[in-house]
Amino acid sequence: MKVTYYGHSCFAVNVGGKDVLFDPFITPNDLAKHINVADVKADYIFVSHAHFDHMNDGINIALRTGAKVVANWEIYNWFGKNGITNAQPMNPGGKWEFDFGKVKCVPAHHSSSFPDGSYGGVASGFVFHTAEGSFYYTGDAALSLEMQLIKRLGKLDFLVAPIGDLLTMGPDDAIELAKWLEVKEVLGVHYDTFGFIQINHEEVKKQFADAGLNLRLLPIGATENF
Repeated sequence: MKVTYYGHSCFAVNVGGKDVLFDPFITPNDLAKHINVADVKADYIFVSHAHFDHMNDGINIALRTGAKVVANWEIYNWFGKNGITNAQPMNPGGKWEFDFGKVKCVPAHHSSSFPDGSYGGVASGFVFHTAEGSFYYTGDAALSLEMQLIKRLGKLDFLVAPIGDLLTMGPDDAIELAKWLEVKEVLGVHYDTFGFIQINHEEVKKQFADAGLNLRLLPIGATENF
């Protein structure tokens, strides 16, 4: 399974011949200025919650590519009102079998509102099980005991978790979650974009290594096999 990182919490997974994009936030990100958003491929766009730094480029990418947008009911409706007809609602607790594999939508303890301040529905995470591998993207979640239930859905190959702290879980909690789920590979997201979530890369990588985990901090635009 190939994973491409576009900065902040935006990444894409190529699986089953499909390009699955998560939380598209590229053009306003100074760290991703070298990324041409017009080159970003997508057959599906999964949106974890309504904050601007997770869906800013969603409309233009969806219109250009025709990708199906998958998100909670409130975000699904918002995209519909903005001209996106190829969309599917998916609330926490729900699951669906797509042409690339199965996805379970799970709660993420985090706030969610649209840029105008209106209610953005419940923040979500997504658990993917495919023939090429399985992973859990937490969204902007805080650590919670109910995350231990994720293991009941099946074995995971890697975890995608925020590590910037302050607005989400930080390295300590991401390490704890990886241990709960018995996952050794972690893709770090939601860090460095803003001054208050900057991290010391070497220190955080050592923190994960000391816990027996491999933290991957991909350069923006880089693709790696997971």
